[in-house]
Amino acid sequence: MIGTRTLPPGDRIDRAQVAVNLAEAPLAWLARRGHISAAQLAAGMRLRDDYHAASLGPCVTMRWDPLPSSRRPGSAPEPGGSQIAARRRFDAAVAACGPGLADVLWRVVCAGEGLEAAERGLGWPARAGKLLLSLALDRLVSHYGVKE
Repeated sequence: MIGTRTLPPGDRIDRAQVAVNLAEAPLAWLARRGHISAAQLAAGMRLRDDYHAASLGPCVTMRWDPLPSSRRPGSAPEPGGSQIAARRRFDAAVAACGPGLADVLWRVVCAGEGLEAAERGLGWPARAGKLLLSLALDRLVSHYGVKE
């Protein structure tokens, strides 16, 4: 999906409209420009797949599950075995990265935030996010055992 974004004024431009691929993940964008390695990309995509398989993201569509037969607590459908396994894999991978790096990893890889927005949200200085994301992805690579 192609859209437009307005760039903030800078040294070389004065507010410009640029075409961007809105569907491209920030991790893929970084890999395409050579900021992260193929192993880091593979580890990040594996984490993102587990995040989605565990249904940890927000539910933004209508749920078509059948209504529970009773109104007692706990009568909702239980998560499946694959969903539970994905949640365990996700939790183990995030724990392997450590608490300081898990935040940027979740924001960029799972939530799809750009690095600049993640830095702002975490209160970090500009350009600190790329270094810390790279460190977090390196820890993921060693956790998953991804080959270079």
